[in-house]
Amino acid sequence: MLKNVRVLGHFEKPLFLELCKHMVFLQFQQGEYVFRPGQPDSSIYVVQDGKLELCLTGMDGKDGVVKEVYPGDSVHSLLSILDVITGHQKPYRTVSARAAEVSTVLRLPVEAFLSIFEKYPESLVRVVQIIMVRLQRVTVLALHNYLGLTNELFSHEMQLLRLLPLSPHPVPRTSPQRHGKRFGSLTVPAEDREAAVKDASDPGKDGATVPPTLSRTISMPVDIAAQESKKGIQMLFHHQEYFLIPSLKRCLTFFLSFCSFSFFCQDPALLNGRVTLHHAKAGTVLARQGDQDVSLHFILSGCLHVYQRMIDKQDAVCLFVTQPGEMVGQLAVLTGEPLIFTIKANRDCTFLKISKSDFYEIMREQPSVVLSAAHTVAIRMSPFVRQMDFAIDWMAVEAGRALYRQEDQSDCTYIVLNGRLRSVIRKANGKKELVGEYGRGDLIGVVEALTRQPRATTVHAVRDTELVKLPEGTLNNIKRRYPQVVTRLIHLLGQKILGNLQQARGPFSGVCVCVHSPDVTNPASNLSTVAVLPICDEVPINAFNLELSHALSAIGPALLLTSDIIRERLGASALDSIHEYRLSGWLAQQEDINRIVLYQTDSSMTPWTQRCIRQADCILIVGLGEQEPALGQLEQMLENTAVRALKQLVLLHKEDGSGPSRTVEWLNMRSWCSGHLHLRCPRRVFSRRSPSKLREVYEKVFEKTADRHSDFSRLARVLTGNSIAVVLGGGGARGCSHVGVIKAMEEAGIPIDIVGGTSIGSFIGALYAEERSAVRTKQRAREWSKAMNSVFKTILDLTYPITSMFTGAAFNTSISKVFQDKQAEDLWLPYFNVTTDITASAMRVHQDGSLWRYVRASMTLSGYLPPLCDPKDGNLLMDGGYINNLPADIARNMGAKTVIAIDVGSQDETDLCNYGDSLSGWWLLWKRINPWAEKVKVPDMAEIQSRLAYVSCVRQLEVVKKSAYCEYIRPPIDRFKTMDFGKFDEIYDVGYQHGKLLFTGWARGDIIDNMLKDHRSADYNDSKTKTDSYTCPGSDFTDLAEIVSRIEPVQTYVDPDAAEGKRLL
Repeated sequence: MLKNVRVLGHFEKPLFLELCKHMVFLQFQQGEYVFRPGQPDSSIYVVQDGKLELCLTGMDGKDGVVKEVYPGDSVHSLLSILDVITGHQKPYRTVSARAAEVSTVLRLPVEAFLSIFEKYPESLVRVVQIIMVRLQRVTVLALHNYLGLTNELFSHEMQLLRLLPLSPHPVPRTSPQRHGKRFGSLTVPAEDREAAVKDASDPGKDGATVPPTLSRTISMPVDIAAQESKKGIQMLFHHQEYFLIPSLKRCLTFFLSFCSFSFFCQDPALLNGRVTLHHAKAGTVLARQGDQDVSLHFILSGCLHVYQRMIDKQDAVCLFVTQPGEMVGQLAVLTGEPLIFTIKANRDCTFLKISKSDFYEIMREQPSVVLSAAHTVAIRMSPFVRQMDFAIDWMAVEAGRALYRQEDQSDCTYIVLNGRLRSVIRKANGKKELVGEYGRGDLIGVVEALTRQPRATTVHAVRDTELVKLPEGTLNNIKRRYPQVVTRLIHLLGQKILGNLQQARGPFSGVCVCVHSPDVTNPASNLSTVAVLPICDEVPINAFNLELSHALSAIGPALLLTSDIIRERLGASALDSIHEYRLSGWLAQQEDINRIVLYQTDSSMTPWTQRCIRQADCILIVGLGEQEPALGQLEQMLENTAVRALKQLVLLHKEDGSGPSRTVEWLNMRSWCSGHLHLRCPRRVFSRRSPSKLREVYEKVFEKTADRHSDFSRLARVLTGNSIAVVLGGGGARGCSHVGVIKAMEEAGIPIDIVGGTSIGSFIGALYAEERSAVRTKQRAREWSKAMNSVFKTILDLTYPITSMFTGAAFNTSISKVFQDKQAEDLWLPYFNVTTDITASAMRVHQDGSLWRYVRASMTLSGYLPPLCDPKDGNLLMDGGYINNLPADIARNMGAKTVIAIDVGSQDETDLCNYGDSLSGWWLLWKRINPWAEKVKVPDMAEIQSRLAYVSCVRQLEVVKKSAYCEYIRPPIDRFKTMDFGKFDEIYDVGYQHGKLLFTGWARGDIIDNMLKDHRSADYNDSKTKTDSYTCPGSDFTDLAEIVSRIEPVQTYVDPDAAEGKRLL
């Protein structure tokens, strides 16, 4: 049960044994209080059985339940734990806990940690970082990003650093209780200190004493080693520094303030060369929200204003003002994550600064220094945040376990920190249906929680997942205190409902319904981790991953991790089970700062391979297309572990090799694979090289921009949800213009990742998916068009017109000659076409099977050709144009971010004659044969039947044209008839010229660049302008996570930060 307390999760077995000595079991009767306001807040409570109620005392003195605590859950505040560790223990003020029924509770006093920290000082750093990360990534994330609170989270009172009296006795470095009590060899009266600080904070004097030449920031090192020297102040102030502080009183102010700053260190000599003095003019921005490289700022004179952008607005609100004697920037330094606010000097300001890297150097020498910095963060938090720290949970769900089940009571909302979850609904007939998949940043269960309805679906973890749990009682308490939160919740609920209205399935058989993502229907848009698993040893897995990393880097920050890289960066024993928590934390950091993380498995089922599989949102099973279809040993073990992550088969082919074949055999062996991709690889991928030579080759490759038309770039777009699909509509011979438009797309540099179509569009699309060349597609399409123009073959195919005018044999032969026995699975590009199933009265989408048969079925025009019998189930298939002539929605559901839809269908007249309530055929005949009579537009029976057949298609077309994801194109081909196949070149040229003109305009208007731009990578590449920078840091990662996670052999129990002090990420 103790393992469920996140702050204890990284402790090793010896440390847990130490804690067990201090544990106490307590029994409580119903209604009995576990603790009340006024009692010491110094323990962690874990419920063994029964149930507790966590209450907050309101302004009216009444207790309100904000959280129900069940067996296995705990009651504690990490900020309270930090208070005890730092020696600033406080009593409960408004929080109480009582037994809702007879309960057994495990009590662990926080003082038990102190003896552990003395023996294992590295644990001190880890505990503090966990508390700070929890504060930023959990508490502040939930309250700011999702509830829209800003300055309600911070205290606005001055938090002066205490000027502690001298202690003549040295303080042990490993003692966290007595830090900072010795800062020099000079004792200063308290009244002088107060006067000095008051003088320093006087805004009237601040600007006047700074020379006008100091408009830029001035930085110079300050030497602290003089505390043992008789030179005293002369060592602290060089003659240039006297120029900055001309008066003796201001000199004393600087010295006193600096001494208060040096309370960080028991040995002030650690500050030598690491502290710089700066002056900033009014209006200077010292650090911006989202900045990664943050420093500690200690104010000497003037003040610094701290601003934060409001959610969904460009406006910023002032959180607090940092006065002389206060610090700012500690939270970002301690967590290693980006700054959550902007620091600005609204008037002239003088401050001391310690860079992040210098702080880490000090921390290696003296781990307890983090306590001082963390304490200054804790006292800056508002009482409201402290209350929420008790109520909001930080939880982990193992892969395969259910978060909640259908029909469960809705008592909370969840926010995904990292990992992946899948939502499934059970229908009345017992069948299960996939609803969606959720990744980092998604809000889960909010609809049921706000409407107080039972859970509509079952949600389970695809992989190990970390979440924020926001109980219903806590949410209600916040709404009563801050009514503006209701507006934010309505906004979130509206986004969620709109996302559900647009949701659909895709190639990964799931949908991301994300409350803050602009793309709510793309199933791959929130993949964070991909495991790459080779089928056999012959697969060039190292080169494959490097090639894929190169392609991904063009989209956003990408990281490749192997077992060797992990051992090199985190230590030889990093993969041992005893270090599970630390490794998980470090990997979570990598997921936060990268658009996507590639996990390369070992060649056998090692601990690292198991870790890769557990971390994966998607697993790529990589094989060689030229080999005999076979199952790999690793993937068989993978299937036996019942991994829920989505799996894709990737077959590699040589650049000059033959095309894909026998793909269906590969897939039939792998029922667990949800899809497949064929990749044509550069020669360097298959070249055998030593690891050092391979690195050398790819160092040069990474210097160049990835080719957007390469197959690896296509795979990168698929994994990041940025695929571009081309959908070709039906329209007979007018469809020859499709080839011209595709040729213009190639020249404009627009890549094509998915191809689909209906009728003639299915034919042209299949040709391009097989060839991947507009030139070859044009040649083959022209040859087929000539065959279609043969009158003799057409006459020979006539039959008695009971079902159709033609037998279909001649048409079948013409199609089968083009595609031979090719299967749809053997095409280079993912392909689909649409038919109308008149047996089941439904639309059919075909992505596999006999290519020529489904192309022929999609081109089966009623009355001319007989329906084609589906070789799978015998259903009768007709032209897909009757139900969906431009299936852009299908491509969207397959995972395309952008769909380019080319429409070549005929356009019906809409200005028909209003002839009244009845119609005489004789009158209509007279109007038609009389050359002097006014012509009237009235459809005949054949046209009425045709319009009826295409009713649903026309409605679907209008929806597609209005869709934000679709770029609709219609070449000027109305003058051509359906059977004008003899005019192939003319129709092709119309499409080419129209496309060339259109795509030139797109290039000028940045439409093409926006197609290729990943909306999530913009967050990573421009972290300075992003709003929710709590969980998505910039591309530059700080040292702290790796310093804390740097793992050495267990038996030594030495400080890993000191042992690897010089190694930075």
